[in-house]
Amino acid sequence: MSFKSLSYNLRKRLHPAGASLPQTDLKPYRPQLEKILSMDLRRLSPDELRQRAERLAAARRVEAADHLQAELFALVAEASRRALGLNPHDCQILAGLAMAQGRIAELPTGEGKTLAAVFPVSWWALTGRGVHVLTFNDYLARRDAAWMGPAYRLLGLRVGCVQEGQDPAEKRAAYACEVTYATAKEVGFDFLRDQLAYDPRELVQRPFHAALVDEADSILIDEARIPLVIAGLSGRSDFESDRVASLVNGLAAGRDYETDAEHRSVFLTEAGAKRLEASLGCGVLFDARNQRLLESVYCSLQAHVLLRRDIDYIVRNGRVEIIDEFTGRVMDKRHWPDGLQTAVEAKEGLVPRPEGRVFGSITLQHYFRLYPRLAGMTATARPAAEELHTFYGLGVTVIPPHRPCIRRDEPDAVFLRKEDKQIALVEEIRRSQTEGRPVLVGTLSVQESEGLAVELRAAGLACQVLNAKNDEQEARIIAQAGRPGTVTISTNMAGRGTDIKLGGPEEEERERAVAVGGLYVLGTNRHESLRIDRQLRGRAGRQGDPGSSRFYISAEDELFKRYGLTELFLKHHRPEKENPQEAAESEPIRGEVDHWQRIIEGQNFDVRRSLYAYSSLVEIQRKIVQEERRRILLGGELAGGWTPHWPELAAQGRSKRAGTGLARLERAVRLRALDRSWADHLAWVNDTKETIHLVRLGGLTPDREFQKSATENFLGMMRSAEESARAEMEGLLAADDPALESQKIKGPSSTWTYLVKEDQFGWGLELAMGKNIGLAVSAALSLMVHGPLYVFVLALRRLLGRKKAP
Repeated sequence: MSFKSLSYNLRKRLHPAGASLPQTDLKPYRPQLEKILSMDLRRLSPDELRQRAERLAAARRVEAADHLQAELFALVAEASRRALGLNPHDCQILAGLAMAQGRIAELPTGEGKTLAAVFPVSWWALTGRGVHVLTFNDYLARRDAAWMGPAYRLLGLRVGCVQEGQDPAEKRAAYACEVTYATAKEVGFDFLRDQLAYDPRELVQRPFHAALVDEADSILIDEARIPLVIAGLSGRSDFESDRVASLVNGLAAGRDYETDAEHRSVFLTEAGAKRLEASLGCGVLFDARNQRLLESVYCSLQAHVLLRRDIDYIVRNGRVEIIDEFTGRVMDKRHWPDGLQTAVEAKEGLVPRPEGRVFGSITLQHYFRLYPRLAGMTATARPAAEELHTFYGLGVTVIPPHRPCIRRDEPDAVFLRKEDKQIALVEEIRRSQTEGRPVLVGTLSVQESEGLAVELRAAGLACQVLNAKNDEQEARIIAQAGRPGTVTISTNMAGRGTDIKLGGPEEEERERAVAVGGLYVLGTNRHESLRIDRQLRGRAGRQGDPGSSRFYISAEDELFKRYGLTELFLKHHRPEKENPQEAAESEPIRGEVDHWQRIIEGQNFDVRRSLYAYSSLVEIQRKIVQEERRRILLGGELAGGWTPHWPELAAQGRSKRAGTGLARLERAVRLRALDRSWADHLAWVNDTKETIHLVRLGGLTPDREFQKSATENFLGMMRSAEESARAEMEGLLAADDPALESQKIKGPSSTWTYLVKEDQFGWGLELAMGKNIGLAVSAALSLMVHGPLYVFVLALRRLLGRKKAP
């Protein structure tokens, strides 16, 4: 394939922006809904119910049989009533119909998305091929599989659940079921593990058929470009990370390094470089021979200056755990790349974990495109409708609530100073608790949640705290959060996958909670994403319950400072003329915050769309390697003996009493050579991706140059794998070893999986958007042969760094 045709195909893979408007007219679904509701299956015995489902399954296996969908949905509804004690309402059935057509259903919080998913999942599962229901975490996967399982089984469908830590046999059995609940990342990791199998019996997954994604906007959008990685021991040692961390800790801001708060970057000054050179005794720090050392220095600088404990990460059980800025949860198995994880561990005085060599990787964005059928559900799909359509071809259908939402969303309370905001917030919580009203307070970070808890307890107010440090107690805390007078302080953990029931577990408390106005949601900050704000508000007012929400914000909040909204606030409100301790009139400020949230979400969309061009080429290459690997792995062995891949080796092999053992040996040799070459290519891609934006200095286009180089390197990699495998096989056949057939070549002795926390400091934004040159560590390393180029790029970065954000 030529480079031009390859580039054209990459552009075609992005769906056009048209036809991405959310569907709000549900008339097309009404005839089918009426058919479903008209079927009375209450007289059927359990055996008759299962027999009808089996008949439908037989029809589904030989034809599309869409005309049978109404009958299947009626069977699901009846199975839900009998096995679960749940009577699906019209909105849940409508959502099921939309998802069965491969769409994202937007259902308000508390409307029963878990049950709605059973309809399309059963429809797809009747074909006999596996359907994956992908949830937010292991707990939800386990809960939903156990909860919905009886309904599936009544229809003759097997239900499995994949959990982290299961052995391969357990996972293989779960994937063999018609319905498998799991998290997206664990299914993705199992996919990568299968790509390293040396024997067909090691595979745990079968070919993908369909997937339904819960919290679809979060998983398909917010985590879309997060790479899932499988790595193994590389033998590479960390370059004096403890010593470098100690030296960097002694550097002074302004004198030894400068920061660019706007782009969250840090770089050495000339004085700082000389100070480190003297301490390290390394000569010129920017010489090519000091590449690893310079990389370690910059990673340590970023760890010390830009990453904040209890905001960006926590330390728990002797390990650094990264916090998701969108959810406030610990990001399970997340790992900073390129030595940054090791630098943070050294900063905290922990034993560093090995980074290893990457053997395989796939972004969630590309992983989801492997499913022939994809659908999802969430409470906040509309703001992401264009992006869902662009990347996945998924339309959004808006389902109205079963009961009208009567929640009151109060205007923001806006203050000049954070201190005044905190005083007013504590007083509002006190007033609400005195009234006996349940309160949920959403905070931005672990640090903020714990600080507010200290203030409340000092004021004599009891509260529960839910954050990344005690996430294992989430279910217990959330179960009590709706009780009258209960105050729950949470990070964004309470924003997804949770359902706060008014009155808590005791039904008699519900009337008390309803009488005082229902759940009161208070936000202490507005977030960069408007969807996160809406998720937090959506904790209140579930299924027609009363409730209200309000955000308390100040001109000193992170969002205000980062995007220049503080100046706007001062323009509208003069502290010398007004009482700064009182909340200001918020509509102009709220409108400006909403405006900036839309801009930020648009920028993030542009970043993902631009980075897609980079990752798409590598994904095409991964598929080529995967297909070649699968041919080798499943190629089979002839009963009559060994038929070598290289015919010229046949005579040499037969002289060694060739048998099926030689066929297995050749398969292992070819697989290992391909895996090694692919790992080398991935390392090359990672280095090149971090540096390619510097070709702008020569007037070239980064994405075009990347695609050219990556294509050339890939073709060379495939030739190298073939040559390496042949040379190794020749060597084995030439050896005078009578036990040749019993030799076994295995994959990596130890592997582990993690997700890369990319673009922590916005380098990807600079790379994709071209808004400035950017100085990622490896950018200064790989293209820098002499010091003057580094100095030039550094000076240019400083010049661009002084400009205000547009």
